[in-house]
Amino acid sequence: MDCHMEMKTRHWDRHGDGGLTFTELGFGAAPLGNLYRAISDTCATRILEGAWAGGVRYYDTAPLYGFGLSETRLNPMLRIRKREDYVLSTKIGRTFRATTPDRRDGIGKWFDVPSRNEIYDYGYDGVMRSLEFSLERLGVDRVDVLYAHDLDVFNHGNQKAVDERLDEFMSGGYRALLSLRDQGVIRAFGAGINAWQPAQWLIERGDFDIILLAGRYTLLEQDALTSFLPLCVQRGIGVVIGGPYNSGILATGPEDGAFYDYTPAPNEILERVGRIRAVCDRHAVRMVDAAFQFPLRHSAVMSVIPGGQSEDEMASNVRASRAEIPPALWSDLKSEGLVHPDAPTD
Repeated sequence: MDCHMEMKTRHWDRHGDGGLTFTELGFGAAPLGNLYRAISDTCATRILEGAWAGGVRYYDTAPLYGFGLSETRLNPMLRIRKREDYVLSTKIGRTFRATTPDRRDGIGKWFDVPSRNEIYDYGYDGVMRSLEFSLERLGVDRVDVLYAHDLDVFNHGNQKAVDERLDEFMSGGYRALLSLRDQGVIRAFGAGINAWQPAQWLIERGDFDIILLAGRYTLLEQDALTSFLPLCVQRGIGVVIGGPYNSGILATGPEDGAFYDYTPAPNEILERVGRIRAVCDRHAVRMVDAAFQFPLRHSAVMSVIPGGQSEDEMASNVRASRAEIPPALWSDLKSEGLVHPDAPTD
């Protein structure tokens, strides 16, 4: 891989203070926390080296990813780089308590990780404590963006529980984030969420900068196009797209056992992805390239951050970021009803 490849960038400057420059391909660091399978420290280092060599300069992690393991694995790579050469984000919303291996959280999801129980905490002190731990694990003096993590039904089980967490956050953690931004400890803050509805609820009530939306504006689904994304454009809020392959199915195709939203894909999703892939095949385009490029056609989107759990996956992401997609592919997807007719594709 060419070590001198320039990656396309997008500039976000909502406050007129110089802002942040995101590479269009960012690095989603959940796999570094041994998500679904363990990878060795050597493998993690090689993946990160491949990302840096490919031009990636935006790295997103979270305390949750491997209960600190993801942040810890980023540490040696970041420590030898100039701090101004990359953009770094992590998240708040949980603290951890040490426990025994048989009682830890995340069994079957995180492998070979510290034994921890998660404690949701969106309060003022919880945010400050979480950031302090993250800075220690990452070995840096500051992070650029802090996201409130997982304020959605997917994590809290029902809407009543989500509403309680949102209230807790707005009366506590939100004030902490405002204070950290005012002091210049962070450049920006937002939320990292698996649903656009709570993200919209937040930006209607607070002064948010950047929303990390996972899996909800992709080649497979574009519901966020009609209300959430226009509001972001109106307010100058940047959007980072996580999960651009919807847990893998847009990368692997509709194979047996393909995952969609962290679970095996239902038949209607398999069928739809099969139709999308047929259009891509007609245009001799890898479906994963189209899936990566699609969200970037929207003006609110600053970066797309797929995970990479191997050197090959990382190389594939870099290749996707450089792919040229013929305009006819997008028009065919629209005419076959596979992409929202109003989705920007230029």
